[in-house]
Amino acid sequence: MKDRRLTPANKRVADPALQSDWPGVSYVEPEPYAVHWPLVDLMNAPEGHRDRQLLFGDTVGVYETHEGWAFVRSDKDGYVGYVPKSSLALTPAATHRVAAAATHVYEQAHFKSRDRMRLSHGCQLHGLETENGFLKTADGYVPLVHCAAIEEFASDPVSVAKTFLDTPYLWGGNSRFGIDCSGLIQAAFLACGTPCPGDSDLQEESLGYELPADVSLERNDLLFWKGHVAMIVDEDRLIHANAHHMAVTFENIDTAIRRIEQQGDGPITKRKRVIRA
Repeated sequence: MKDRRLTPANKRVADPALQSDWPGVSYVEPEPYAVHWPLVDLMNAPEGHRDRQLLFGDTVGVYETHEGWAFVRSDKDGYVGYVPKSSLALTPAATHRVAAAATHVYEQAHFKSRDRMRLSHGCQLHGLETENGFLKTADGYVPLVHCAAIEEFASDPVSVAKTFLDTPYLWGGNSRFGIDCSGLIQAAFLACGTPCPGDSDLQEESLGYELPADVSLERNDLLFWKGHVAMIVDEDRLIHANAHHMAVTFENIDTAIRRIEQQGDGPITKRKRVIRA
């Protein structure tokens, strides 16, 4: 059975690559769009529940629009779902991304001007020019100090994850304003140029290679439990978004392992090391 989260098909349309597996629908090539809201929930169905979130500037392929909802596939990880069609726009390719924990879009190239919206780490921007230390976009001005060129990547996932410390836990969240365990891992690795799926089970299946039990853990290694993932910081600590603290926190490795098992979520299922791009 195909994974619904990664299968661009519904009861009306499907990707042409699925013709042999998904009969009786229209086969359509996706149309390229980008998210033009600061943040939007990627839903399992119209008026359904949040599976993940998409950030400003995230690109998607749109397979259909039906009753105000767009059926899309996210370009960054292949995740499929529904977003309000009004959250999408045709925009030029991104030139920059938000590299700070969060930032604001201002009306003018001055920090005292009115702010128009708030953007999370990872949002993508099309810059028109620079002015007075700001990146000018079609939507306003973003402090250059909060931006990185789209082709520039961080080198250390843990350092990226640290920018999310104290972010409130949000199941299915992908932003500085609310994030879950797999959202944190995805943000950290994408910022370093390493492809990463959206959910912890997909990450456990596809990221890196499994470490034998006698191999010592290193910085940026991943620990997986059923439904949870954390990243090693050093020999004593890990970092994770977790519902116990309802936030992104550091935690002692042994303490976390013991606590998670005692609360009924079982032992570690896999230890993995990721070779970064």
